[in-house]
Amino acid sequence: MPKYKLTTKEYLLPFILISSLFFLWGIAHGMVDTLNKHFQEILHMSKSQSGLIQFALYMAYFTMALPAGYFMRKFGYKRGIIFGLSLFAAGALLIAGTTSFESFWLFLIFLFILGCGLATLETAANPYTTKLGPKESAERRINFSQSFNGLAWVLGPMIGLFIYGNQGVAPGEKLSSMILPYTIIGLVVLSVAFLFIMTPLPEIQEEENNFDSATGDRELEAFHKQPLIRHRHFVLGVIAQFSYVAAQTGVFSYLINFVTDKNQTPHFDVKNGPYFLSIGFALFMIGRMSGSYFMGFMKPTRILAFYGLMCCLLLPVVSAGLGWTSLIALYGVFFFMSIMFPTIFALAIKDLGPQTKKASSFLVMSIVGGAVFPPVMGLIADIYTMSVGFFAPIPFFVFILFYALNGHKIKIK
Repeated sequence: MPKYKLTTKEYLLPFILISSLFFLWGIAHGMVDTLNKHFQEILHMSKSQSGLIQFALYMAYFTMALPAGYFMRKFGYKRGIIFGLSLFAAGALLIAGTTSFESFWLFLIFLFILGCGLATLETAANPYTTKLGPKESAERRINFSQSFNGLAWVLGPMIGLFIYGNQGVAPGEKLSSMILPYTIIGLVVLSVAFLFIMTPLPEIQEEENNFDSATGDRELEAFHKQPLIRHRHFVLGVIAQFSYVAAQTGVFSYLINFVTDKNQTPHFDVKNGPYFLSIGFALFMIGRMSGSYFMGFMKPTRILAFYGLMCCLLLPVVSAGLGWTSLIALYGVFFFMSIMFPTIFALAIKDLGPQTKKASSFLVMSIVGGAVFPPVMGLIADIYTMSVGFFAPIPFFVFILFYALNGHKIKIK
């Protein structure tokens, strides 16, 4: 049996509700990662141009994270969640209502609004989850909640299959297959927002007693009063999170391009691309669920280090153009990326006491890595081949390996 409980009876209902949010934003991300190839085909774009989809979504995280953190410090987690759900629904319904314009730029603007909602939800839900039970199982708990995010990512490409297979050809109808999915998502998210309005949630105060008493109360108090920039494990955690999201978004965004690339053997029809992405997300989900279980017995940092090392070793195999071997290696990367985001998040905010909400905002800001990197990876693929593009994420995983081995360690100055 795991050493510490996942949560307690007191926090069970809030934990279930918060975990549902991970599922909702996973659906949004899973859909977005299928749209690169769709826009390339329908609107005749290059890979680097379609990478602006991820740029718009993840730039919203960079823009909204600090305002969302300020909002929650002033009004609390619950109101922050309701605000995030409202933005999420508004963006989805605006996308659905404007497809007849066939404007890529309008889509990006409304995707940005949707992304602001997701950023607000992540700023709230990730740290809130770590507080809903024993602090010793915080990393395990956030990985468990993030497993629902992985499940949603499996389903997202299935929605992408509907989008791929039902677009029109007449003027004004090329993006019409996006109306139904985004309308349903918008209405479901509004329903969840109403549920949160009606449900009481505990407003958890940030703890200040996470260090061993031998360090002394004065030393601990001084540690908590230090500006965040002086907390080494937090600063390096922000860089590690930037690195992870950059690498993850690049891998997710271009898997369909990889399996449909004519320079790749074997290569498959574009309409079947979402199936392959869904398989990857299924492995990603399995990785998170199994990782959450193993964290009951093993140190999260050791698991993170091993998974980071495996990604560093597998990506050169992906880029080597070895046919099925390369594709299997790419699926291995999906599996080993699985626990990185929640584990880095939990390690980076550990023992920050009253500065946890502010720190969470900066960690969500670091998701901007997902905005910066996909266009770069797409440009490499345009110049060379899609296989060569998969060399690009390797340095990011090297840094994550360093963070797992050393960078996460907390030092009281």
